[in-house]
Amino acid sequence: MTTLIYCALAMMLLPYLAKIPVAIYQQKAGGYDNHMPRQQQASLTGLGARALAAHQNTFEAAIMFAIAFAVAVATQNTGGTIQGLFIGFIVLRVLYCVLYWLDVSTLRSIVWGLALGCLLVVVGLSL
Repeated sequence: MTTLIYCALAMMLLPYLAKIPVAIYQQKAGGYDNHMPRQQQASLTGLGARALAAHQNTFEAAIMFAIAFAVAVATQNTGGTIQGLFIGFIVLRVLYCVLYWLDVSTLRSIVWGLALGCLLVVVGLSL
């Protein structure tokens, strides 16, 4: 169960870690505008824009993670296979961000699908 808690903590922090490159590119774009950060983010291009997209997508993935996590815990399916799938999901999501930043779109989409697959298998094994 401890592994699952660490995975949950990692997923909680991942969106904020994915924000770091966004903030760096906002700083490069005339300084971080803390009054209107979303407006400034919308004007980012290139790597800054891809970093923003990766950051936003990580919040979307957190919702799916939370649902699969709740299902696994509620059904008491927290064994080694489930833990491995959650670890795999976290690793794939980190890789997803890196691939997004590097603009490797096809592989990024494959990694996205594999990460989603991890969560679908968790729910499937919890039936």
